[in-house]
Amino acid sequence: MICPLVEESEKIDLPSAEEMYEQLQQHTFRDRRIGLIHGRLLPKAKDEVMLAFRDHAFDILVATAVVEVGIDVPNATTIMIEGAERFGLAQLHQFRGRVGRGEHQSFCILVSDQENDETTRRLEAMEQIRDGFALAELDLQLRGPGELTGRRQSGTPDLKVARLTDWHLLEQARAEAQHILAADPQLARAEHRRLRQQVEVFWANAEGAS
Repeated sequence: MICPLVEESEKIDLPSAEEMYEQLQQHTFRDRRIGLIHGRLLPKAKDEVMLAFRDHAFDILVATAVVEVGIDVPNATTIMIEGAERFGLAQLHQFRGRVGRGEHQSFCILVSDQENDETTRRLEAMEQIRDGFALAELDLQLRGPGELTGRRQSGTPDLKVARLTDWHLLEQARAEAQHILAADPQLARAEHRRLRQQVEVFWANAEGAS
């Protein structure tokens, strides 16, 4: 059971791992052994929980994204992801790779209360596409890459000429930048004065964003 939050939040109405653990332990599956793991645990404690789950000390593991990779439990057959719209498609693809590693039929259940075209398209893509690279590229198109130097992890960057999916144009721009820097590393030449000014503005804004 994957939850996007460690603990309850007043700002975000989503089930947290701690809430889900209590709910399952005290009400839904009182006769089952429930484990809990999240990123705030010390590394040793996380390793102990993962090993215990692998060795069948738990029937159900409640977790955050900390289990995106690294767990190999061949008989794990079902993964349920709460707030699935909050995760990237490539990340969801990694999550579902935690089940179906053995001989038994497995299921990945995506739970979302968001009803909009983008969420529907993204979650439907999870049903239809098995290629992680294709999912990542689709997510880039739908959600945007966020800021290259900043805090936003999705959304459209403030590019004036290109999009990040214009691969050929970006390759040409990179080659031209390398050519200029090889000839004038400090951008000291008169013909590069305005370019140097723009670079300085860029980094000033980047430092402010971080």
